[in-house]
Amino acid sequence: MARRGARVVKEPAAGSASTAWRQAVARSRGEPPEALPEWRPEEEPSIVDEEGASPTLARRPTTDRTPSSRPGRTGTRHRLPEPVVRELTAATDIPRGAKLAERLGEASHAYDHERYEDARRLLRALAEAAPRSPAVRELYGLTLYRLGRWRPAIKELEASRSLSPSYDQVPVLMDCLRALRRYRDVARLWDELRRASPSAEVVAEGRIVMASALADQGQLPRAIGMLEKTRTIRKPREHHLRQWYVLADLYERAGDIPRARDTFARVAALDPQAFDTRQRVRALR
Repeated sequence: MARRGARVVKEPAAGSASTAWRQAVARSRGEPPEALPEWRPEEEPSIVDEEGASPTLARRPTTDRTPSSRPGRTGTRHRLPEPVVRELTAATDIPRGAKLAERLGEASHAYDHERYEDARRLLRALAEAAPRSPAVRELYGLTLYRLGRWRPAIKELEASRSLSPSYDQVPVLMDCLRALRRYRDVARLWDELRRASPSAEVVAEGRIVMASALADQGQLPRAIGMLEKTRTIRKPREHHLRQWYVLADLYERAGDIPRARDTFARVAALDPQAFDTRQRVRALR
């Protein structure tokens, strides 16, 4: 959801490095989700930030089609778009830039295959060597997010935005802030995101995080109200189904079992493999 992050970056692209990177992200959106943490049913928190901060509740539904973790060599060759290579070359000396681009490719490959510790190790060194590379800082931030390291993830994602302004990862940044219970900052970013309205998918991700933050604070009616507006969509896309899934979960939390069951069933009817909706429907019978 919030998320979709930097998937495998393979094909060269025209334009700036940040544009190429985001084009690769956009291409990944045609694949089964997800490059970022899965939205799952809201549960009691079980993950704690490494600095002792409040755990996040933002677990997102995924599909059975999501690639699972599998072993592989960290050094697998992975081609990056030429603009990203040029970005790293410009940030360092030319020979070193090419080498760093190869390392970024390795990190992207590790990230895509859910080997987040491998990716983190590579990206930490890359961020030190090329601190002004938006691609490096973004992927490093997403990796830290996947590892539940909220504060350093915020630092990297904010650095990436400052170097190459974009709203793509604002929902992820919101989710990190939500994990730390910085709800005012979540609301501030949501207001900025909805005003900018960069794309339906990104706004939907932000809406889910904002609604979940309201639910965290016991404001279930407001949270439900934010997501109910999408129920009238006649030709829903994936981001609508994701919102409906979270809406159904909020209905269940609010004790409205009939609506929760009906909404879960609606998602399951449109995409039988989406999330864990079929199990949720059975559990509510």
